[in-house]
Amino acid sequence: MARVVIDTNVLLVANRQHADVTPECIAECVLRLLSIQDGKQVVVLDDAFLILGEYHHKTSLNPPKGVGDKFLKWLLRNAMQPRYVEQVSITELAPDEFVEFPDAALQPSFDAPDRKFAAVANAHSLKPAIWQAADCKWLDWWKALAAAGVKVEFLCPDDACRFYVKKFPGKAVPELP
Repeated sequence: MARVVIDTNVLLVANRQHADVTPECIAECVLRLLSIQDGKQVVVLDDAFLILGEYHHKTSLNPPKGVGDKFLKWLLRNAMQPRYVEQVSITELAPDEFVEFPDAALQPSFDAPDRKFAAVANAHSLKPAIWQAADCKWLDWWKALAAAGVKVEFLCPDDACRFYVKKFPGKAVPELP
């Protein structure tokens, strides 16, 4: 069974909370979250609930409005079910700084709130892929992560590239995995 770490932006895109993403990106994120609920993959989380905490902070549970909200509600109900969720320990040395981060040289330039996803993927024995929707900064990081054994799967590569051009004008868009 495949394991995955899911960046929060996947939930936000599925909720239609990310401006300017394409309908295809929304549909892909929705399909991926539904595939988890169908038991096609196992979600990997940290046992300190840093990822769940971020999901909770950025979504709405009462009442759940979007697919990402409903996914979080499902995930909370199934967090202790090993057929759906596996947990790993990560060691936080300072806020958003982890022993398990796969590339110590990259960690200082990596977006602080995103470090936990890379640390969780690296801490798991199977090194699950990180699902990334439309956060273009990951385009600069995926190669170093891959060299350390952590794969990033861009669910919306066209959107990520389009946002990269807007965010970093004049900079060449990095190649995709």
